[in-house]
Amino acid sequence: MTAELRVTWALMRRGLNEVLRVPGASIPGILAPTIFLLGLSAVFSEAAQLPGYGTTDFTQFIVPVSLLQGAGFTGAATGVNLARDIERGWFDRLLLAPAPRSVVLLGIVGSAALRCLLPVTFLLLVAFALGVPWPGVGDLVVCILLVMGFASAMACWGTVIALRFQTQQAAPLMQAVAFSAVLFTTAYAPMELLADWLQVIATINPTTLVIDAMRDGFITTMSWYDIWTAVLAIAGMMIFFGLLAVRGMRRLGR
Repeated sequence: MTAELRVTWALMRRGLNEVLRVPGASIPGILAPTIFLLGLSAVFSEAAQLPGYGTTDFTQFIVPVSLLQGAGFTGAATGVNLARDIERGWFDRLLLAPAPRSVVLLGIVGSAALRCLLPVTFLLLVAFALGVPWPGVGDLVVCILLVMGFASAMACWGTVIALRFQTQQAAPLMQAVAFSAVLFTTAYAPMELLADWLQVIATINPTTLVIDAMRDGFITTMSWYDIWTAVLAIAGMMIFFGLLAVRGMRRLGR
């Protein structure tokens, strides 16, 4: 157990070191959701006057969307970094280490969970500067944990694609799924204001549960039902993509 934890921490620390060595690689994950937050808040600020938003501040309504976008881009970037390691042959050497494939995956995914704190911190500072009320320590901590979980799930997805195509050219596919997972939800409007086809997709999309729970934390306060449904949604995504990623690692190691 101790040896496996050391391997996991070593891989997580390697992922964190990339932020210091190549800081420019973190800019897209910070810049893109920030632009969405600022741009949409300016253009659609009056949309929150419609019934169903629960607030008159559109920025307050879409803060969870930007946070999950930052986490999604961070998870996709983790897949891109893995594809780079595969191209350079470093990952082949890693597979020779006396550690289970699940431990290797845990280290990769854990680095994404920690790295997403960088865009999350920046986005929260921007949101508070725009006048978004302080949600409370408890709700804020839960939101951050949910964001870290979503980044981990998207890192598992990125790992699946990286192992399948073994090239950085597959990066758009990693990013598109992470972006779509957030887009096809109640991201920019309440469920009752969505088109019928989008309501169907948003209802079956587990990310909707995460966004709604986080939104309650910023607009009112989270209930235990919100928290547990969001946690189960994150766990389901992590288990599904995680099993696919472990399967891909085992196939690559043969």
